[in-house]
Amino acid sequence: MLQEYLRINKDVLIAFAASIVISAAISQSLSDQEDYLNTTYTTIADYVVYFSVFGSLFYLDNRKRYKLESGKTDTARLRHDLKRLVTSLGIAEVVYTIARWFIQYYLLTINYDPYLASITSQAISTVIYMIILNLSVKMTRLYKN
Repeated sequence: MLQEYLRINKDVLIAFAASIVISAAISQSLSDQEDYLNTTYTTIADYVVYFSVFGSLFYLDNRKRYKLESGKTDTARLRHDLKRLVTSLGIAEVVYTIARWFIQYYLLTINYDPYLASITSQAISTVIYMIILNLSVKMTRLYKN
């Protein structure tokens, strides 16, 4: 069970690392936009990159978990775990999005460089996200059989 927690945390952190780099570049390239537009577009890019990377890594790490001895997929278990995962991610995502948007917007309004505002807001929000995600995964018993 500990191994599964470490695996999901690894996937999340790698996905966040990829999205931090892309988001910072996008924020800087949109530096001539209004602060609220820069923040909104950067947050959208963050989600696209994060979920693409996380989804791919999570699939690669867990694809064998849902295979039956016959070679078919255990769709009942997969559906059950996906509900728990979506619940866990969903709770953390709501908090993450609100925190990230407001922190970046605030930093831009006090004249932080756009790339630095993006990186800072994402780093702070990621810590909050990781705490909530791990608590949610534990509460939804994602890795309990």
